[in-house]
Amino acid sequence: MDPQTRAILDGINTAIITFRHTYSEWSRKHHLSYNEMLVLYTIFVDGSCTQKQICDSYLLPKQTINSVFASMSKRGLLQVDPALGQGREKAFVFTAAGRRYAEPLMTALTDAEARAFAASGAENLKTLMALLTAHTQSLTQALEEDE
Repeated sequence: MDPQTRAILDGINTAIITFRHTYSEWSRKHHLSYNEMLVLYTIFVDGSCTQKQICDSYLLPKQTINSVFASMSKRGLLQVDPALGQGREKAFVFTAAGRRYAEPLMTALTDAEARAFAASGAENLKTLMALLTAHTQSLTQALEEDE
């Protein structure tokens, strides 16, 4: 691989890792694990979520997310809502204490995301998303060809 290509790929990888690290650091500063933040964020935005939804959305292991849900339920932040579940999939929602805990945190996070979005510009971010998606598809295909 030529040095220019290597530098571009290294830059992409560094940007992606740094992007995720930004959320991890924010979570740590607010005494949350990254995975707990993902659960709180998803319920805050969607109103509820299942363990499968979190695993599928964020490509995380089932065991990891099961532990996160169990811990957050034990701490009184989440509860199962039988009306929202589908089959064996339990839907989790905030308890009253969970809502009081999560709302200020997730409002601060989504407000910061909105400010960053405005600063970056919708068109730039749409282009970024399209380019990352296309590159991921190309990389997936190339790696599958090698198998």
